[in-house]
Amino acid sequence: MLQFDDESTLSMPTPQPMRPTPSVAPVQVPASQPAASARRVSADDKRVINGQTDVNQLVPFKYEWAWKKYLDACANHWMPQEIQMSRDIALWKDPNGLTEDERRVVKRNLGFFVTADSLAANNIVLGTYRHITAPECRQYLLRQAFEEAIHTHAYQYIVESLGLDESEVFNAYHEIASIRDKDEFLIPFIDTLTNPEFRTGTPENDQKLLKSLIVFACIMEGLFFYVGFTQILALGRQNKMTGAAEQYQYILRDESMHCNFGIDLINTVKAENPHLWTPAFRDEIRALMSRAVELEYRYAEDTMPRGVLGLNAPMFKEYLRYIANRRCQQIGLDALFPGATNPFPWMSEMIDLKKERNFFETRVIEYQTGGALSWD
Repeated sequence: MLQFDDESTLSMPTPQPMRPTPSVAPVQVPASQPAASARRVSADDKRVINGQTDVNQLVPFKYEWAWKKYLDACANHWMPQEIQMSRDIALWKDPNGLTEDERRVVKRNLGFFVTADSLAANNIVLGTYRHITAPECRQYLLRQAFEEAIHTHAYQYIVESLGLDESEVFNAYHEIASIRDKDEFLIPFIDTLTNPEFRTGTPENDQKLLKSLIVFACIMEGLFFYVGFTQILALGRQNKMTGAAEQYQYILRDESMHCNFGIDLINTVKAENPHLWTPAFRDEIRALMSRAVELEYRYAEDTMPRGVLGLNAPMFKEYLRYIANRRCQQIGLDALFPGATNPFPWMSEMIDLKKERNFFETRVIEYQTGGALSWD
């Protein structure tokens, strides 16, 4: 009970009779549950989903892998304007600079990617973040959301630099069937998590969340992006559209980290909730992966109706099967397409870009640090 003694009362110009001091009833807390102000977060109590600890307390760390990925992502920071686009602009404006098939590849790529990263960002900010209860993982998701914004900026920067019809490019996901079909595959999984009424905590809903994590890490970022990345980077390897290719390479590095983080997140949810990984659920994931391979192969056929850049659509059928096998194995599923091989081993090298140097060696990229910033 709170009490005030006489010495704590204020003197008034005209003394008034003292009134009885009101009492304040103490908060009753069961003996088995300490008051909230006295509770400390224990790393052992943290959970990736359905955690009961304070999501505002980053430490003590339990998921140090997530914190390390956050630090690595920050170290890889880049901005689209750092990359020179003058050679791309000159090539694009030259009637003989690119073939019609090469121009189709560029425009189809941009038509998919200009909205794809916005879909990914919406899924993170409006959906996934709400349902993840590990602060270390949330920290990485915040960085990932920012990177998705940078990627959308990069594609817009390419569109603007080349002087493309912005309305045509940004509406491609409504108007081009091979792009629309991929987005329509993804949207139901976004709608599930962004529904304000959706809550985890039941096996059914926890499986819906896990399924969404798999779709976005292993299929969207881990499969749907790879035809486009390969095509634009193949252009760069032939010294064409080198500015766009360099931006794609930075984006590929980021997306590879997103995919790896998502896989670690998925496997941690599985480890903490083994009852979700049922045979029926695994069959459903395999079916989704197979459907995704089919959709991405259709996109390859649409973007390359004929051979271009030394590539053709059948080569991508093998590549997509190879990637699908890898994604399945990374989350504990058997390979869907035994024996599939990688026809583009050079793509692995693209992921290992060092930020200090452009891939096409056009210039050294300099980054400002806090001590060098001018506040004038």
